[in-house]
Amino acid sequence: MIDLSTFIQSSITASRDVKQSMLDSCLADLKSAAGILVEAVNQGRTIYWCGNGGSAADAQHLSTELMGGLRDHDRPAVASIALTTDTSFLTAWANDTGYTSVFSRQIQGLGKPGDVLVAISTSGNSDNVLTAIQTARDRGMSVIGFTGESGGKMVDQCTTCIRVPSSDTQRIQEGHILSGHILCEWIEKQLLP
Repeated sequence: MIDLSTFIQSSITASRDVKQSMLDSCLADLKSAAGILVEAVNQGRTIYWCGNGGSAADAQHLSTELMGGLRDHDRPAVASIALTTDTSFLTAWANDTGYTSVFSRQIQGLGKPGDVLVAISTSGNSDNVLTAIQTARDRGMSVIGFTGESGGKMVDQCTTCIRVPSSDTQRIQEGHILSGHILCEWIEKQLLP
């Protein structure tokens, strides 16, 4: 039986190893995503975020970093909206019509050409995220995907897709938060005088 110290060390090592692998496998896509986001922010566009479960929490977390400020609360606000936060809409729409279009419906109402959707799915196969991606593309929006090693169905549908090199959900989610913080901090640095 494994002891607690060994378990903790193993978990931290596994997380470190995935992040180390991201230097090779995610660098180009992170740079591409940064360029897309900075261009959108400079043009006064809106960044939308979506995901399910832990990815919904990540969407809210990262959207907040852009709106409020990651390191600098005095810089200009960035128009950033998590499509996971309007519980009245989410519950009504899911109850009345189904959950598959819960994000795409909001994009239909809010999304404009030049806006960006950040679509988060560890599997890359979440139906409501895939539907949101298609709606965003139909509206002339760029799409940045956050997913895992396989990429799932979403990998070929995104403008750029950050694929964390793991099939372990928690390691993927840790890579998503790291990627999101890198992107938010880069945007913030571009907003400073």
